[in-house]
Amino acid sequence: MTEPTPSLLFDCDNHYYEARDAFTRHVPEAMQQRCVQWAVVDGRQRHLVGGRVDFSIGNPTFDPVAKPGILRDYYQGNPRGRPAAEMMHGNLEPQPAAYVDPEARLAVMDAQGVEASWLFPTLGVLYEEPLKHDVEAVCALFRGFNRWLDEDWGLVHRDRIFTAPYLSLGDVGWACEELEWALSRDARIIVMRPAAIVTADGPVSPSHPHFDPFWARVDEAGITVVIHTGNSGYSSNGYASDTFGRASIGMSRRPSVKGLTLERAAHDYLLTLLYEKLFERFRNLRIASVENGSQFLPSLLRRLRQSKQRNPWHFDEDPEALFREHVFINPFWEDDLDEVRSIMGSERVIFGSDWPHMEGLPEPRGIFDEIDSWDAAAQDAFLRHNTRSLTNRRLAGVG
Repeated sequence: MTEPTPSLLFDCDNHYYEARDAFTRHVPEAMQQRCVQWAVVDGRQRHLVGGRVDFSIGNPTFDPVAKPGILRDYYQGNPRGRPAAEMMHGNLEPQPAAYVDPEARLAVMDAQGVEASWLFPTLGVLYEEPLKHDVEAVCALFRGFNRWLDEDWGLVHRDRIFTAPYLSLGDVGWACEELEWALSRDARIIVMRPAAIVTADGPVSPSHPHFDPFWARVDEAGITVVIHTGNSGYSSNGYASDTFGRASIGMSRRPSVKGLTLERAAHDYLLTLLYEKLFERFRNLRIASVENGSQFLPSLLRRLRQSKQRNPWHFDEDPEALFREHVFINPFWEDDLDEVRSIMGSERVIFGSDWPHMEGLPEPRGIFDEIDSWDAAAQDAFLRHNTRSLTNRRLAGVG
């Protein structure tokens, strides 16, 4: 196995655990009942989201919390045939400071050999869905959430930790204002869920011309947009419960189609951007798909080729080529990484460990076990260079 050097890894998928007041500190009191509140339900602390008890996460206080990567064997084929719940038993710990404090996080990154990382929400990617029909509440919640994020973590911390403000396009004017705020705070990435946009007038595709003012500003600023897995509201159409929970990440005691919805959401989102020619309109856009896996790639590219063949008059440019030019893929660490690299090319695949989540790698350096056969240039592109490039804003017309 090739041994990493301390400055080698740029991890594109790290997470913090939200502070207890992350969803209330900067949300106007008059709006909190429509946004997120704390409640005690059956003796346990729970979040009320839009006035309803949310059960997405077993313990939204994250104290105690599951140890990083305790489900590695489960996701890597489960050689001992143990249920995920059994692997979790006894593997909780008091919340480490590195999950909530940037300086403590840097110390851990130093020990892990991680040069820099992108940081994403744990709960924040789940809460737009239950509020989506109250666009005003969505905007109030995530404006307050982003101010908390800036206050506790900063959007750029010592040029090593890069956090992603969460944006919704439900109100495109609000989204443009929030984007300007993020740019003024030197944000390098922004994050949204891969889902159709629910506006006051109903659901709309994210690449509909209605949202062009937002995409035009993203294009001009050269900032990377991350679509990160979360609650995208995808239905299993009666085959399984639509409640977002462990089955959504493939952790149920029996196989369920619910575990397919995360990749379906990313597949449909990205395919729609190409069908509606977003990258033909905005040539400087860069979209990074993070923690959505990669098994959808062969299907997506096959559909692009078929669509071009059947509707040649629709596309001014080859949609498959545009996909490879504008989209970057973070595969699950347990995916067939050789296949992903062969599909996307070394320059469009980015490494993320999902640390410190229980389904991620126990240590980011564990990825070396999966790419031992890659040459040094391919390893550097995957582990460091590609994500560093996406972290730097790219002036329109330069890339």
